[in-house]
Amino acid sequence: MVEPIFRSLEIAAQLCVSATGIPITYSGEENIPEHGGAVVAVNHTSYVDFIPVGLAVYRRGRRLRFMIKAEMQQVRLVNFLIKHTATIPVDRHAGAGAYALAVQRLREGELVGVYPEATISRSFELKEFKTGAARMALEADVPLVPVIVWGAQRIWTKDHPRRLVGNKCPVAVRVGPPLRAAGDISQTNAALRASMTTLLHQVQEGYPHPAGAYWVPHRLGGGAPTLAEAARIEAEEAAARAAHRNSHPSW
Repeated sequence: MVEPIFRSLEIAAQLCVSATGIPITYSGEENIPEHGGAVVAVNHTSYVDFIPVGLAVYRRGRRLRFMIKAEMQQVRLVNFLIKHTATIPVDRHAGAGAYALAVQRLREGELVGVYPEATISRSFELKEFKTGAARMALEADVPLVPVIVWGAQRIWTKDHPRRLVGNKCPVAVRVGPPLRAAGDISQTNAALRASMTTLLHQVQEGYPHPAGAYWVPHRLGGGAPTLAEAARIEAEEAAARAAHRNSHPSW
């Protein structure tokens, strides 16, 4: 299928990576199916981790249709790209339509990218998984492909300034063997999380982690919050947003 906008984005992503000098290493690419649909499940530590994942899929001659929060449609340029790249906007308060569209795309043989954690992990550990990825794979009868991106949190993540220029930190992408969804969604979700945990630890073993660095997990001696601490921060943020909505009702 000829998709000039998507092709332009692929070229732009390659040029951007080349211009910034950020080295990206890929392993396990052969686990990305050459044909047919699959749910590509990715950990979420950065605002830019979709780029190395997309390039990994591109190296296999495929394209990834990401699910993205619907609020991004309010940005004119992003909305234009959403419409021209078959990206799937998700309304977090009413996601049935996006879910149905994702299942349709999977049945049509597309690769659909999903963040099972839903939001960026401040701890850089795997948060609790939502069940959407497992349910879609089961309903569409396609495999789940686990993917870990590591190092992108050093470029741009929550609570820290962007380092898009002059930042040549390495980024690693590791793809695990595909998993088949079972009838038990919770069991499938647990298997996916276990697979991604193994991949994450494998990638981290070959990556330098300076003590105290903000982008290094607490478990590895870094300055990142623990999972529990990160959950507390998110709960406080959610409470603040709710209070703001209550004090500024829409008419």
